[in-house]
Amino acid sequence: MGATIADRMLARRAEREVLPGGGFVLSSPAALGEHPPTIGAALGEQAARRPDAPFLRYRDGDGWATLSYADTLGRANAVAHRLRELGLSSERPLMILSGNSIGHALASLGAIVAGVPVVPVSPAYSLMSGDMGKIAHIAGLVTPGALYADAREPFGKAIAAAGPDLPLLQAADITERATAESDPDAHTGPDDIAKILFTSGSTGMPKGVINTHRMLCANQAMIQAGWPFVMEAPPVLVDWLPWNHTFGGNFCFNLALFNGGVFHIDDGKPAPGLIERTVENLRLASPNLYFNVPAGFAALLPFLEDDAALRENFFRDLELIFYAGAALPQDLWERLEKVAARSGKEPPMMVSAWGSTETSPLATLVHFPIPRAGNIGLPAPGVELKFAPVGDKLELRVKGPNVTPGYWRQPELTAAAFDADGFYRMGDAGYLADDADPSAGVIFDGRVSEDFKLMTGTWVSTGALRVRLVAACAPLVQDMIVCGHDRAEVGVLIWRGPGAADMAVDRLTDELSQRLAAWNAGNPGSSTAVRRFRVLETPPSIDANEITDKGYVNQGAALAARAADLAALYDDAAAGTYLVAR
Repeated sequence: MGATIADRMLARRAEREVLPGGGFVLSSPAALGEHPPTIGAALGEQAARRPDAPFLRYRDGDGWATLSYADTLGRANAVAHRLRELGLSSERPLMILSGNSIGHALASLGAIVAGVPVVPVSPAYSLMSGDMGKIAHIAGLVTPGALYADAREPFGKAIAAAGPDLPLLQAADITERATAESDPDAHTGPDDIAKILFTSGSTGMPKGVINTHRMLCANQAMIQAGWPFVMEAPPVLVDWLPWNHTFGGNFCFNLALFNGGVFHIDDGKPAPGLIERTVENLRLASPNLYFNVPAGFAALLPFLEDDAALRENFFRDLELIFYAGAALPQDLWERLEKVAARSGKEPPMMVSAWGSTETSPLATLVHFPIPRAGNIGLPAPGVELKFAPVGDKLELRVKGPNVTPGYWRQPELTAAAFDADGFYRMGDAGYLADDADPSAGVIFDGRVSEDFKLMTGTWVSTGALRVRLVAACAPLVQDMIVCGHDRAEVGVLIWRGPGAADMAVDRLTDELSQRLAAWNAGNPGSSTAVRRFRVLETPPSIDANEITDKGYVNQGAALAARAADLAALYDDAAAGTYLVAR
């Protein structure tokens, strides 16, 4: 039997240093390898090594149009020349308003080559927001020198909020190739800013995370160290993950770029009316690595289960399935294994990682087999992972070349983000899978800040409980808010899932009552048993910071926005409040 993909990964090893004041630091004994100093240098190296090899593919009619590495570099150089003519600089970035597209890719690479920071903002901010408040906030903070949108419409309101007098680049402006070659390293160095990525806090306006070239290049070297097979067999990706987020824009896009891979721009997404486009794209290309978030797998699985031709094409070359952003419910894990087996192939290895926008994003990586979700792997080579006691949990904190120097023009936030030893405070908690064997990996243990105490003094681990409850109630529940701070018992506010979209309220609440009663039977403790619930009929609001555009609930902001529902949840006589039978 040939070597499996697990055999081609970094050996599972970790070193633990116990700290005198409590806690410990975990690190990899493997060294971080050499890597290009800048993103532009990486593009230049690949264009020299494989000029005619395909890099970017995007939909064109019934198939794919392709740009080679040499084509991409030429067009990026042309954009870089244009941006310099417009006077953009490290202090006057390029702000991108539209989502993933070939124009977005070339505008971004051109800015990076020119030494101009890229600021890709969420299309949810530029298209779905009512007041464009986040667009105005971001533009005021970064003072862009120009804007990019694929076309003026439907971004007119966002353009007006960001700066109607700023130069506007559109897709039609950046299709030409440079007439003269340009040195990608002439305008940038490792510590220059490549991107400013805005993240949604639990409250308040988004904050701009500085991503330097050193951070992003070191992060790709970390992936190569953990998964050396990506250098042997170039990645083939079909990917929708938004580039205004670090997972799609840094991890996935740069994974293809740094390893001579092919990146198919999937113009679908896991949403009604758009998942069908992703399915169509997966009929036209077979990935060897596939990256998604749990909601994406949940949306895709019914198509894979029902369509043999799609299933065969999807799994034909697939060796690895990667989930991130939230824990993959065990039922989705098992369905993926079953549908892979129906394709006649060995199930792909399922892995994950952990990190944030501030860590490029990778801080830990799974490079060994795991039986279920929850294990986030081991620190990547070059990363130090501190486990710091906070209450009854261990907060995970990160130091390494992949960590941000801070937040753009917000020094007070930067100062608060690091501890006295220079470790970035992630706010997530974790513990060793096996305290006697640090190499067994780290178990994710929710958010430190979201946990709360019941009035009895019992702690509720909000993040871990929420993930398990959503899985127990799938597909009736899309997400939920866990409540109970200073109350006698845990309650939940529920958003309908895809399995309950057209279900009558009475039937839905009956089924939820049964699911939650069954959950309580197996989880009777006061910190896990759910005693009451309400079904929310209005979707989570982006303007109120309740949810990110990838679909993750901000617990604190959602509780603040749903104060009336929270009060009704703990009023036994309130209409729409349901008590779970004991």
